[in-house]
Amino acid sequence: MIRINLLPFRAARKKENVRRQLSMFFLTFALIIVAVIYYNILLSNKIQSMKVRNENTSAQIAKYEKINKEIASIKKKLDQLNQKIKVIETLDSSRKDTVKLLEAMTDLIVPNRMWFTRLDVKGDNIAITGIALDERTVADFMVKLQGAYANVTLKSLQQRSINELNLKNFSLTLTRVRPKPAATEKAKTS
Repeated sequence: MIRINLLPFRAARKKENVRRQLSMFFLTFALIIVAVIYYNILLSNKIQSMKVRNENTSAQIAKYEKINKEIASIKKKLDQLNQKIKVIETLDSSRKDTVKLLEAMTDLIVPNRMWFTRLDVKGDNIAITGIALDERTVADFMVKLQGAYANVTLKSLQQRSINELNLKNFSLTLTRVRPKPAATEKAKTS
């Protein structure tokens, strides 16, 4: 009978298993180290690209802030110009309104029977002082005014003698009636 001693084989096998396990451990450890280094490099590149992107964005923000400041100053100047244009338009329309008011008063006055001594216009309120030959002339003038103006009120009517003529000093207040914007728009569309 032949005897086989399996003990050294088992010892050699154990040594081989230990060597294999150690090599697998070191290989796994080396792979983990390589993976961590690769991931670290990858993150470093991302961080670097984000820093560059952040710097570019900051530069663009600074550039656009400068442009925004210029736009804001231009808008401010434009608003000032628009306000000046509105003032000019208001002055222009009020200039025309004064001429129209004087023309209307000329049409409404009773010829050769009354005269204005003062005409004050403050916004839509008009104050008229003048001289008339008699009360009837003042009453006729007030009737004509009521057709074109609102709140026609006689403030005073006093007798005055000039060169042996008995004249009447009168004072009136009235309000100019302006058309409403909605009414003008409807009239334009019709």
